[in-house]
Amino acid sequence: MRFVEFFGVRTRVLALVAAFLLVLGGALNPAAAQQAAMSAATQQKIDQLAKLLDDPDIHAVLTARAKETVPSAAMPESMSANDFTLWINRIRAHLLSVTQAVPLVPGEFEKAADTTMAEIDGRRPIGVFLFFLLLVAIGRAAEWIFGRIVRRIHAGRATAHPAAQANGFHALGRHIFAELAPLVVFGFASIGLFLSFTWPELLTKLIVPTLLAVIAARFFIRILNVLLTAYPDASGEPAKRLVPVGDAAAKFWQSRIALFFSIFFVGWAANGAMMALGFLPAVREVIVYAVGIGLLATAINMVWRRPRGAERQGRSGAFEWLLTFWFCLIWLLWVSGAYLLMWICAYLILVPLGLKIVSSVVHTAFRRHSSDEGRDSPFFEVLIERSARAAFIAVAVLWLATVMRVNSTMMMQEETASRILRGALSGVVILLAADIVWQMVKALINYRLDRARHAEGDPAELARSGRLLTLLPIFRNFLAVIIATIAVLMVLSGLGIAVGPLIAGAGIFGVAIGFGSQTLVKDVISGIFYMTDDAFRVGEYIQSGSYKGTVESFSIRSVRLRHHRGPVFTVPFGVLGAVQNMSRDWAIDKFVISVSFQTDLPKVKKLVKAVGAELLEDPDVGSQIIETVKMKGVEQFTDYGINLSFAMTTKPGHQSGIRRRAYAMIREAFIANGIEFASPTVQVAGDDHGGTKSADATATAAALATNTAIAQKKAAEAQAQAG
Repeated sequence: MRFVEFFGVRTRVLALVAAFLLVLGGALNPAAAQQAAMSAATQQKIDQLAKLLDDPDIHAVLTARAKETVPSAAMPESMSANDFTLWINRIRAHLLSVTQAVPLVPGEFEKAADTTMAEIDGRRPIGVFLFFLLLVAIGRAAEWIFGRIVRRIHAGRATAHPAAQANGFHALGRHIFAELAPLVVFGFASIGLFLSFTWPELLTKLIVPTLLAVIAARFFIRILNVLLTAYPDASGEPAKRLVPVGDAAAKFWQSRIALFFSIFFVGWAANGAMMALGFLPAVREVIVYAVGIGLLATAINMVWRRPRGAERQGRSGAFEWLLTFWFCLIWLLWVSGAYLLMWICAYLILVPLGLKIVSSVVHTAFRRHSSDEGRDSPFFEVLIERSARAAFIAVAVLWLATVMRVNSTMMMQEETASRILRGALSGVVILLAADIVWQMVKALINYRLDRARHAEGDPAELARSGRLLTLLPIFRNFLAVIIATIAVLMVLSGLGIAVGPLIAGAGIFGVAIGFGSQTLVKDVISGIFYMTDDAFRVGEYIQSGSYKGTVESFSIRSVRLRHHRGPVFTVPFGVLGAVQNMSRDWAIDKFVISVSFQTDLPKVKKLVKAVGAELLEDPDVGSQIIETVKMKGVEQFTDYGINLSFAMTTKPGHQSGIRRRAYAMIREAFIANGIEFASPTVQVAGDDHGGTKSADATATAAALATNTAIAQKKAAEAQAQAG
C-alpha cells in the first residue's frame, strides 16, 4: 500500500511531466521510430566508429577541435537576439543528440559486456558485481565488529563509573561518533582491502568509484541520522533532535532524503562505470537522465506528501504546484545542458533552506547544552553559527564559480570578465569574514551589556556596570560603521575600482559637511567629552537647565531623558551645558519642622534620635540610609514658634521616600510625648463683657482660617521638595 502511495501520489503531475517530455522528444526527433530499426550493417559500422573513438590520440584531437569549434551550451554573459537564437539551437541540438542515442543503449551494454570479458580475465559483468558485493559484505562485517567493541567499551565504563555518563556536548559528540565512525571502518575495510592487491585496470576503474559512491551515500544518510535522530543524555531531559521536528516528520524526511541520495549516487556510480567501459557520451546522458527522472519523482513526492501543520491542511496547494513546476524546470535545464541556469535555479531553493537548517542546528545544540559550557556560550554560539553559515555559502559560491568556469569558457577568456568574476568571489569571502567579525563583536558586547544590567555587588562594581551600559552601545555602533566601511572598500578594490579617489573625495565631502553642519559637529564632539568625563550614565537622574529626568539611552548626537512624570526629552549634547547629576554617591536631604515656644528642645533631640535609630532598623528603607535623620538645631524664630532643622544622608534617589517616612514617625513621636507643633494664634481682648462670646467666636474663625492657609502652604512646600 505504501509503495502505491509513494509512486502514485499526484499522478496528474507525473502524467503532465511525462506528456511534456514525450511531446518534446517527438518534436525534436520525428524520425526516432525509423532509427529504432537499424540494420546490422549500420550497427557494425557504429561499433567500428566507437573503437576508433576509444583510441587516446583520436580522442585528444577530437576534444581539442571540439573546444575550438563547438561553443558551450551555457548562456553567454551578454546576449543579443542572434546569440540567443544560437543558444536555443545548441540546446535543441543537444536534446536531439540525446533522443537519437536512445536506440543505441542496448548495443552499448553488449559492448560493455564484451569489454569486461576481454579485460578482466574473461569475467562477465555478473562476476564483477558479485565481487563488489563481497567487498561490501567484508566492509559491513568490519563495521559490525567495530560497533560491537565500542558498545562493550561504553557498557564497561557505564558499569565502572555510573555517575560519569556523557552529558551536554559530550553526548552530542558520542552521538556523532556512533554514526560516522563505523562508516570510516567500512571504507578502510572495503577499499583498503581492494587496493592491497593488484587488479586489472578496468576492474579498479569499476570497483573503486562504485565503493566511493556507496560510502558517500551512506555518509550523507548518516549525517541525516545525526540531524533527525533523537538522542538522550545524562541530564534527565527527554531525547531531542538537532533539527526540531516531530517524530512523524523526522521519519518522513529520513526516508525520502535517504532515497533521494541513494538514487543520486547510483546515477553517479553508473556514470563512472559507463565512462570506464567506454560508453558513448550521448548514451551515458540518456541513462543518467533516466536516473534523474527518479530524482524528480522523489522531489515531487516530498513536496506533496511532506507533513504539514494543522493550519496548512486546508490550503489550496499553490505553493506545492509552484515547487513542482520549479523542480521540473531544474530537470529540464539539466537535460538541455544549461547547467549554469540549472544551478542558479537550484540555489534559490537550496541556499535559503541550508542556511535555515544550519542556524537551527546550532541554536538547538547550544540551547540544549549551554549550561555545560559556562557563561560565554552565546559568544561561541554566534562564532560557530556564523562560521558554519559562511562555510556553507563559500562552498556554494565556489561550486557555482566552477560551473561558470567549465561552462563559460568564452567569457572566462576575456580579461575584464575574468577579473570581475575573481573580484566578485573575493568580495563574497570578504563580506562573509566581515559578517563573522561583526556578529562576534556584537554578541560579545550584548553579553557584556546583559551582565551589566543584572550586576550586583559593591558600589564600585555598580558604577563600572553603569559606565558599560553608557559606553558599549555607542562603541557597538561605531564598530558597525568601521567594519562596514572597510569591507565595502575592500570589495570595491577587489573589483578593480580605485578606492584612493573615493577616500579623498569622502574627505573633501566630510569637510564640506563639517562647515555646513556645525551644530551637528558640536553635538557629536560634546557627546564625546561628556562620555570621556563620565558626566552621567544610563539609569542616572540628571538636570540641565529646564531638562531633567532619568537617562534612558544615547545616540551619537543626543541623550534621551525620561522625566519622573512620564515625558521624554531628546536633548542634543550641544545644548546640555552644565549637568547636575543627582544619582552619584549620596544625597543629603534637609527639612524644617516648626514647634511651639514652650517645647523642650533636648527632649525633641532625643525623640528624633530614637526615630533615626528606628529608621535604620526598618527593612524597607534602612538599607538606603547612609546617615540617619538628626536634629541640627534651631534654624530661626518665627511669629508662631521655633523652626528646627533636620538632615540625613541617603543613597541617591531614595531621599524623598525616606523623608516621608521620617515625617510620619516624628509626628507620632511628638504626639505621644506632648510636643506641640507651632500654629498661629490670635488673642482678642476688650472691656465689654457682654461681647465676650461674639469676640471669642470671631477669634476662633480667624484662627481656623489662618491654620488652613498655613497648612496649605506647608503642603505646597512638601510637594515641591518631593518633586
